[in-house]
Amino acid sequence: MLRDGRRRWGSRLAEAGVESPDSDVTLLLCHVLDTSPGRLVLVDDLSDDQVAEMERLVAQRAERVPLQHLTGRAFFRHVELEVGPGVFVPRPETELLAGWAVEACAELAEPVVLDLCTGSGAIARAVADEVPTARVHAVELDPDAHRWAERNLAGTGVDLRLGDMATAFDDLLGTVDVVVCNPPYIPFEAWESVAVEARDHDPHLALFSGQDGLDAMRTLERRAAELLRPGGVVGAEHADVQGESAPGVFVSTGRWSDVRDHRDLAGRARFVTARLAR
Repeated sequence: MLRDGRRRWGSRLAEAGVESPDSDVTLLLCHVLDTSPGRLVLVDDLSDDQVAEMERLVAQRAERVPLQHLTGRAFFRHVELEVGPGVFVPRPETELLAGWAVEACAELAEPVVLDLCTGSGAIARAVADEVPTARVHAVELDPDAHRWAERNLAGTGVDLRLGDMATAFDDLLGTVDVVVCNPPYIPFEAWESVAVEARDHDPHLALFSGQDGLDAMRTLERRAAELLRPGGVVGAEHADVQGESAPGVFVSTGRWSDVRDHRDLAGRARFVTARLAR
């Protein structure tokens, strides 16, 4: 019976320390059956091949292989992304930063948006999807992650480049309306506290950023000041313990106004925004 299998697989994942075992089993079943969670109620049992596939996937998930690596996809706002080894798996909390970028475009006829450290292309794809009039550009330094972004941004009109956010887009200097970035922000010393799925499977280039976790944020602050038009805005995700230090990167230079921090749905400090002084 499918119900017995779900209970057994959920218990195995729970024993392995997976945070959302029942939800993960549901999503793995949807992957194996090529269906949606809402239609699982119509399934009474699995074939022998489907059971074998579920056993294989659950065993891998119990080893803390990211769920999205097993299904090959991640959902981000209103789009579906291809993900796998070599690219940072987009997190739900980053959807709030993408939503801020979408809102920042609201009063602009043809906003120029730049997604630095694009990774899988999640934020760039979301903005292009929700703001059809935007001219969206994105850059990624890691070649493996860039290949995933190429897949996810194909046909969207996003200008994707391979390069360093510190030097990319010289052709856009002083013309950008919105800069958005989910940079690496974990201090090297926090290695042991990182979730196994991220530490062992996400690219370290996308995770760690110097002794205090703010090296990339400082680079972003400098480059955003060069890329934005006067009055343009920047938004960047950070760790929940950086609710004061991340905004401090922008405040300390005197180049920015309206520097403020934003909390996620759990009430944790999550991303900083600022406006380039006119």
